[in-house]
Amino acid sequence: MGERRPSWPEYFMSLAKVAARRSSCLRRKVGAVLVKNKQIIAMGYNGSPSGYDNCCDLEFCRRNNLDSGKSLDICPAVHAEANCINQAARFGHSTEGAVMYVTHHPCKWCLSSLVNAGIKTVIYDEPYPSELSESIKRQCDIEVVSFKDVLRNLNIKNKSNI
Repeated sequence: MGERRPSWPEYFMSLAKVAARRSSCLRRKVGAVLVKNKQIIAMGYNGSPSGYDNCCDLEFCRRNNLDSGKSLDICPAVHAEANCINQAARFGHSTEGAVMYVTHHPCKWCLSSLVNAGIKTVIYDEPYPSELSESIKRQCDIEVVSFKDVLRNLNIKNKSNI
């Protein structure tokens, strides 16, 4: 018997992790995959806008000695989640009701954009410090779930079907 076939969440999160490898960020490589009806409609990673110098090539980060989640406004990078939404818009894919798989919990800017894009569920792998994100999650119509919890629920469901 061969290798176990990955579940849909495992498959999509693995693709988000591959996308993150394209990141030009020196601090944190983030990847995202936007899915609707089990079909990928967009992928993204964090990095400078097209045509703008990126930190990877410059070997310099403007936020190098700053705390995580602080002074995001001095960084020219576009976050993976925003790049994903932008790619969907550019190629005419509706994001309404979609699910985003992302390697890190969204910051408050990205979470706000995800809400306004009509994305209903975000599944993230790594935590990210953002108090305002917690407030947005509580008040807006978006589900933000840890990938570990998704896997745990899959295991419980699979065991109950035995």
